[in-house]
Amino acid sequence: MSTTPLAVLDLVPRSSGDGVAAAVRNAVDLARQAERFGYHRYWFAEHHLNPGVLGASPALSISLIGAATSTIRLGSAGVQLGHRQPLAVVEEFGLLDAVHPGRLDLGLGRSIGRQKPADPPGDATAAPAPVAVAASAYAANRGGAEHAVEQRADNGLLLPKQYDFSKLIATSGAKIAALLDLLQQPGAYTPDYDSQISDILAFLAGTYVSPGGVAVHAYPGEGAAVQVWILGASGGSSATVAGARGLRFAASYHHSPSTVLDAVTAYRAAFVPSADLAQPHISVSADVVVGETDEQAAVLAAGYPLWVRSIRTGAGAIAFPTPEEAARHEWSDEDRELVRDRVDTQLVGSPATVADKLEQLRDATGAHELAITTITHQHADRVRSYQLLADEWARRGN
Repeated sequence: MSTTPLAVLDLVPRSSGDGVAAAVRNAVDLARQAERFGYHRYWFAEHHLNPGVLGASPALSISLIGAATSTIRLGSAGVQLGHRQPLAVVEEFGLLDAVHPGRLDLGLGRSIGRQKPADPPGDATAAPAPVAVAASAYAANRGGAEHAVEQRADNGLLLPKQYDFSKLIATSGAKIAALLDLLQQPGAYTPDYDSQISDILAFLAGTYVSPGGVAVHAYPGEGAAVQVWILGASGGSSATVAGARGLRFAASYHHSPSTVLDAVTAYRAAFVPSADLAQPHISVSADVVVGETDEQAAVLAAGYPLWVRSIRTGAGAIAFPTPEEAARHEWSDEDRELVRDRVDTQLVGSPATVADKLEQLRDATGAHELAITTITHQHADRVRSYQLLADEWARRGN
């Protein structure tokens, strides 16, 4: 058994030609299989308004697979706090913990939300638009260094040129505004991230006191045996909040590969031991497709570039295409550059090839765990990818 546990990160993807029901059935089946293969955790991401990614509610997704499994840990990666109240989050996971005690991971993400604008100068005629404020705060909180050119870690891990997320925000302003209108109450603003984490920890511990001095207890939720994780993609506020509070940290190589070392470095630098955690503890995510051979894996991963393109153009993740559907797309140089960082850092190949790359990622980041996200058009190929990787990882015992 490997000393570096593997986890599954599931987006609840929908393949072209399939409906929502098929995607949900596939998630339940994959969770059962992942438990049998020896994966340590099964985490659900949260996304909205994406026709090809259906994990809209991590808590609800967890409830769907909880009864189908018995030992694998269940969690969120993560709950988007940009539009969620800490009390509601704690109550949901408290309810889940009552049914699946000791198996819950509460992963918390920052996400875009309406930020309360600063008071404009006396001669200003209007405050900034809410989306502009949210986008500005998002960019500022990413933190870390600029990565304008491709780099390599000391052990050769690829750190590609950083994708400019401000371009996505700029081209998707109307969609972001609509999303915030749908997810947040009218006039609501997202509180400071650190204060949200503070409230969640206080509700879990039973120590929450309102600004007015009233002690409030979360039932269900108070005393729930959940592991709290903070998700981060850079060296910004998420990493420093996780470290300063002595919490577990999940860094993203699959989502923002250029800044993964910034994230883990900032987390370690800020780390203060807590009652729950004496030393830093890091999970790092990776996009992976494993086939019987390198050549077969490349075919299985053929739809990935087009899928990433749909996200980066602001349309939202499309239903995952077949290799044939992907081959029909006519790629421009601009298209290729748009997805280059994600495509170049997807770990694709035979079990040995991918295990070598995961070891490189683990060693470069000092990860204690690795979270694997895999999408293929056929569900059976996806399950087989996870099985091949688990078998190779256990065989190495590394």
